[in-house]
Amino acid sequence: MSRGWLPFRLLLGVGASIGVAVLLVLVLYITDLGLSVWERLQRAPTTFWVIYLLILGVLSAGGAYGVWRVLNWGQPAGRSRRLAPAKPPDEASLREQIERREAAGIQVDSIRDELEELQRRRAAGEIIVAVFGEISTGKSSLIRALLPGTDIAVDVRGGTTREVTYYTWSSSAGDRLILADLPGLNEADGSLDRQARDEALRAHVIIYVCEGDLTRDQYEALRTLVDLGSPVIVALNKIDRYAEAELVQIRQRLAERVGEQVEVAPVQSGGVEEVTRIYHDGREETTLRERPPQVEDLRRALQRYLDTDPQVLDALRDTAVFVLAQQKLDVAVAAYRQGKAGDIVQSYSRKAVFGALAAVSPGTDILIQGYLGINLIKDLCALYEVPAREMDMQRFLNLAGGQVRRNVNLLLALVGNIFKAFPGMGTVVGGMIHAVVYGLVFESLGKAIARSLETRGDLVNGPTLRMFEDNLSEDLEARAKRLAQMVWNRQRESGDGAGTGTG
Repeated sequence: MSRGWLPFRLLLGVGASIGVAVLLVLVLYITDLGLSVWERLQRAPTTFWVIYLLILGVLSAGGAYGVWRVLNWGQPAGRSRRLAPAKPPDEASLREQIERREAAGIQVDSIRDELEELQRRRAAGEIIVAVFGEISTGKSSLIRALLPGTDIAVDVRGGTTREVTYYTWSSSAGDRLILADLPGLNEADGSLDRQARDEALRAHVIIYVCEGDLTRDQYEALRTLVDLGSPVIVALNKIDRYAEAELVQIRQRLAERVGEQVEVAPVQSGGVEEVTRIYHDGREETTLRERPPQVEDLRRALQRYLDTDPQVLDALRDTAVFVLAQQKLDVAVAAYRQGKAGDIVQSYSRKAVFGALAAVSPGTDILIQGYLGINLIKDLCALYEVPAREMDMQRFLNLAGGQVRRNVNLLLALVGNIFKAFPGMGTVVGGMIHAVVYGLVFESLGKAIARSLETRGDLVNGPTLRMFEDNLSEDLEARAKRLAQMVWNRQRESGDGAGTGTG
């Protein structure tokens, strides 16, 4: 075995020796060339040096860009933008977006109202503190403890607060505040959740009321506010239920889950408690008495925020409102685009059907569908403001065509059977069947493209083609019947009859 491998090892050794020799010669040559260039540059004037270094810099930058393009070849164009951290919106950019979206036909009244309300609150110069949390956690009772003598409805069944209620409060340090009592989260229908969250974002400081460790829903609601930078105080209510050691553990868990920057203030908002009195003769008597509120920790935590520079509180509030307005604008744009995309897809599906029916000779229907496919992608990309290159669109359509060819026999058979159900149809020639198949393909393709543009900000081939294939089989029979009825009506209206068509 070792003798058989001997020639091979010798050959490897010779090859390695030659490789080392070539490398040494190359190093010597490069060294000689570098020293020669250096010697000549020393004799050259300063202007030549500047031009020479400028050319080297341009070539190096161009080479680096070329390598970067090669390494990122085939990746979506918008990927780097999506990975970059989003910059918080400002008022000027929001107003510019509002004008542009309104010109495009999008309803922006609620977003404009949001900014106008911010202007009103700025002019009033009010410090607003929102009392926020789930139902039955004692929000209204807590406000009553902070504002003795205020008539606030409190119901142990929960859900008493059905709208935002405002109360004026002066702190011990003389600060004048507006306390906003917000509807409780997670009521039976959840209809007030959005209203409560929006009003919380409009406040300078948020008091989040809970009765213990946070549930998952509570954590997500609170995390949203904390991530926006809003000053938040967690008011841990009904502390009489817990021993001191349990309170310490709950406070630690809250700090771990929502961040050290969020203050946790144990409170007792009051209410009533049962008291049992035992007399000397053994009789017991149970009565109800008012439980004294304990809100001093909350008052101190709130005062620390109020002692902050008012401009800082205003800036944090403004940023949260701008984010809220941007979210509302994004929702409005998404809804508009979804509706418009549906119209575009249905329009091109009809064009594909009628184009196939109007084909005057074999093969022209393929040309019509290719033209329509390119324009379908262009219109959807324009709607979602995504740049589209002709080469990329054509490549995508070629890949989609491969999927159509794998499914075409099934589609033709299904549509043929559906047409047989039409009275007086008789034998259907290929043109009408192919027209319906084209309509199914364009519906499925358009929905997949729109979905990719909406969720990924780009036309990504792999996921879009998978969605296209899924769409082809989704509710297939009902869609085919609808398109077949449209084709049948069109043929009857045109007077061609059921027995004409193109192959």
